[in-house]
Amino acid sequence: MVEGGIKKVDRVEYTECLRLIKRQPYVLRLALSAGIGGLLFGYDTGVISGALLYIRDDFREVDRKTILQETIVSMASAGAIFGAAAGGLLTDKIGRRLAILGADLLFFIGAIIMAVAVAPWMIILGRIFVGFGVGMASMTSPLYISEASPAKIRGALVSMNGLLITGGQFLSYLINLAFTKAPGTWRWMLGVAAVPALVQFILMWSLPESPRWLYRKGMEKEAADILAKIYPSHELNGEVDALRESVESEKNLEGPNPESIGTKLREALRNPIVRTGLYAGVGLQIAQQFVGINTVMYYSPTIVQLAGFASNKTALALSLITSALNMVGTVGTIFFVDRAGRRKLLFCSLVGIIVCLGLLGGVFIGVAMQSPAVGQPETSHFGNMTCPSYAMDQGASWNCMKCLKAPAECGFCAHHGNLLLPGACLAADSVTSKDACHLEHRSWYTRGCPSNFGWLALIGLGLYIISYAPGMGTLPWVINAEIYPLRYRGLCGGIAAVANWIANVIVTLTFLSLTEALGTAGTFLLYCGVACVCFIFVYYCVPETKGLPFEEVEKMLAAKRLKPVYTKDDSAEQQADS
Repeated sequence: MVEGGIKKVDRVEYTECLRLIKRQPYVLRLALSAGIGGLLFGYDTGVISGALLYIRDDFREVDRKTILQETIVSMASAGAIFGAAAGGLLTDKIGRRLAILGADLLFFIGAIIMAVAVAPWMIILGRIFVGFGVGMASMTSPLYISEASPAKIRGALVSMNGLLITGGQFLSYLINLAFTKAPGTWRWMLGVAAVPALVQFILMWSLPESPRWLYRKGMEKEAADILAKIYPSHELNGEVDALRESVESEKNLEGPNPESIGTKLREALRNPIVRTGLYAGVGLQIAQQFVGINTVMYYSPTIVQLAGFASNKTALALSLITSALNMVGTVGTIFFVDRAGRRKLLFCSLVGIIVCLGLLGGVFIGVAMQSPAVGQPETSHFGNMTCPSYAMDQGASWNCMKCLKAPAECGFCAHHGNLLLPGACLAADSVTSKDACHLEHRSWYTRGCPSNFGWLALIGLGLYIISYAPGMGTLPWVINAEIYPLRYRGLCGGIAAVANWIANVIVTLTFLSLTEALGTAGTFLLYCGVACVCFIFVYYCVPETKGLPFEEVEKMLAAKRLKPVYTKDDSAEQQADS
C-alpha cells in the first residue's frame, strides 16, 4: 500500500509550488493540515506490523490462533471499505472539512480503545474504528487539498498527500522501534496515533471549507473569500469565474434531476466503453493487492522472523528498511510516469516483482532445508521443559522446523555458540522456557529457524519494494483517474477503490494461514504465480494512456484498441500502424 495514489507532476510544477507558497503561506497551511490525514492513513496501516509481535507476547490466545492475528491486522482494511464508501457520501453532504474532522474522531477513538485494550476483541474493535478513519481519510484529504489549492500547483500538493501516506508508514516503524523497551510496548505503538489525530482536529477546526463545495451549495461569497486568501488579487476574479463555469458545467452534466447511484451504476455497466475501462481499472486494483504487497507492509517483521531473525527488535529494525524503500520508490513515480509511460512501467514493475517473489520462495526453501537439528542432550539440559510432542517421539529425527510445527506448542532454543548446531525443542506454552533460553544467552525461535539465508530474504524484500512502488504501487490509481468517461469517473473510481480494499482484506486475512498450509516458500511462490497472471492481464487488458486527452482514451476504448497506443511523440508511421 500500498493504498492511495499520487497525482503526476513535473519539476516545473514543484518550482512554481515553492514560489507560490513563499508568497501565499496560507496555501501550505491548508495542504499540510489536511495532509495529516494521509500521515494517519499510513501510520495506522503500518504500525500493526510491529505491534503484533508484542500483542502475541501479551495474549497467548493471539499467539496460538493464526486467525486472531489475521483478524487484528485485516480489520483496519475491512473498516476502510465502509469508511471510503461513507466518506464519498459525507463529503458531498456535510462538506470536506467536517468529513476530515469526523475521520479524526474515528482515529482518536480507535487509538484510545487499542491503547487500553484488556482483551483481543478490544484491539479488533479499535482497528475497525481506525479503519473507518483510514477509509474516510483516503477519500477526503486529497479531495480537500485538490479543491483548496491553486490550479498551477495542485498536482504537487496532492502528491504530497501520497508521500505523507508512505511517510506515515515509515514513521510507524520508527515509533515501533522506539517503544520496544517501553512498558506496555504495543499500547504505546497503537495509542500514539491519537496525538496527530488531535493535532489535525484542532488545525482543521480553524480552517475553512473547500471553496468548490461552498460554491456548489450556493455560498458564493464565502467561496470567494477563501479564494482571496489562496490567490493573488490580480488572479482572483479569473479564478472565481473559472470556479463558477466549472460548477455550472458539472450541474448541467448531472441535469435538473440527478440520477440515483443505482440508476447510474446500471447505465454504466450497460455501456461497453465503461465496461472495458472497468475491466482494466478494477483488474489493476485487484492485481495491486494480489501480488502480495500488504503481506510485506503489514507482516514484514513476521517475515523477517520467518527468515531466521529471532529478536523482535531486530525484526523491527530490519523491516524499517522496506518502509524507507517504499517511500523512496513512491517519489520515483513522479519522475518516470510521464517519461516511460504507464504500460512500460507496469511491465518493468511486474518483472521485478516476479523475480523477487521467486527469490523469496527459493530463500525459504533453503531456510527449511538448512533447519538445525534438535539434539537430545541439548533438550535434556533444560529438564522438564521438553516439548511434549518431542518427548513422545524421541526415536525420530527432529529438526527446528518440525519442532515449531509440532502438535503441542513448542519453541526452538538455538545452540549457544553456533546457531546451526543442534538445539533444544522446548514447550512454549509459558514464558518459563523462553526465559530459561535467554538466561543462557541463546536465541529463542517460535516463527522461523536459524539459517545462513536470512540476509537473502532481506535483499529479496528490499528489491520487491523497489520494483513494486514506482509501478504497481501507484500506477493503478493514475490509470483509474484517466480511463473512465467524465460522467462516470467518480462512480467507477469508487468501484475500483472498493475492489482494492476488498482485495487488501483477502490478502491480509489469509497470509498467515497460507504460510501454515503451504509453508512460507509455497506462499511466496503462489504470489509469484499470481504476478505472472497479472503480467498477462496487463498485456491484454490495460491500454497506454500516456499523453492522451480523456476524449482520445474514450475513443480508444470504444475501438477496443487495448494494445500499446502511441502518443504524439511517436512518428506518424507508428501512429498509422497502431
